[in-house]
Amino acid sequence: MSDFVLTSSSTADLPKAYLDRRGIPYVCFHYRLGEEDHIDDLWEAVDASDFYGRMLGGEDAKTSQVNVEEYMDFFRPFLEKGKDILHIELSSGLSGSYNSARLAAEDLLEAFPDRKITVVDSRGASSGLGFLLAYLADQRDAGLGYEELLRLAEEKKLTVHHWFFSTDLTFYVKGGRISKTAGFLGGMLGICPLLNMDAAGCLIPREKIRGKQRVVRQIVERMLEHAEGRADYKGKVFISQSDCQSDAEEVAALVKETFPRIDGEIMVNSIGPTIGAHTGPGTVALFFFGDERV
Repeated sequence: MSDFVLTSSSTADLPKAYLDRRGIPYVCFHYRLGEEDHIDDLWEAVDASDFYGRMLGGEDAKTSQVNVEEYMDFFRPFLEKGKDILHIELSSGLSGSYNSARLAAEDLLEAFPDRKITVVDSRGASSGLGFLLAYLADQRDAGLGYEELLRLAEEKKLTVHHWFFSTDLTFYVKGGRISKTAGFLGGMLGICPLLNMDAAGCLIPREKIRGKQRVVRQIVERMLEHAEGRADYKGKVFISQSDCQSDAEEVAALVKETFPRIDGEIMVNSIGPTIGAHTGPGTVALFFFGDERV
C-alpha cells in the first residue's frame, strides 16, 4: 500500500465516482444558491441542470473558498494513519485556497514532524486541474513515489492547456467582467469570447469570435497550434461544460476528426458549481498537454 495520498479539491470538476475509483480524496468548496448554502459535493445534493436552471431563473450563485481550519481537518486523518500528502490545488491566480492549504500544511507539520505535506499550486482549474490529477494518478499507479510525483506535478502543470469559450455573456456582465453595453452588443452579434489560462493561472481573454460554429473551430485550432505533436497528438483530452452538453460533444467530435491518432480518453465533464457560479451556463472548456503556457 502506498505511504502517501494524492489529494485535491472539488474544483477539479471530475465525477465523484471517477475520483473515488482513482483513490483521490478531495475537500469541498462552498457555494450559496439563492438563499441556500451548499457544499460543492460534485453534484450529490444539487444536480447540474437544477443549479444552472436556477441561475438562468435569476438566482444568484456565490462561492467561498475552503478555510485553513477545514484544510487541517481534511489533512489530519491521513497524517494520523501515517500517510504523507501530495495535495494539488486550484490556481492561486483564481482563489486564495492554495494559500489556505499551504498554511494548514505548515501548522500540521509542527504536530506531525515525521510526515510530509506538499501543496502544489496547479495554476489550473476545472477539468484542467482534473486533467493534471488524472495524469499524476496514472503515474502513481505505475509505481512512482512521492518525490518523483511531486517533480512531475511541477514539471507538467504549465503544459496542461486550458481553452474556454462561452456562448452566453449574461454572467460575464453580472460578474462585472464585461460592461452591460459590451454584453448587449456581444449578444446581438453572437460574440463568443475565447479565453485561456496563462502561466500565472489567470484567465486571459484572447479573442472575440462571432458565432458558435466559428468558436468551436477556433478552440480546436488552438489545440492544433499548441498540442504535443500537433496533429499527431496521442494523449488524453478532457472537456468540461456548463449546461451545454451538445456544444461540448461538438468540440469532442471535431477533436477526434482533427487528431486521429489520439489513443487516450476524451472525457466530457460537467463544470461544477464553484467554477460554474462564475461562468454561468454556456461555457465549454478544452484541456490537453501541449507546449508550456505563457
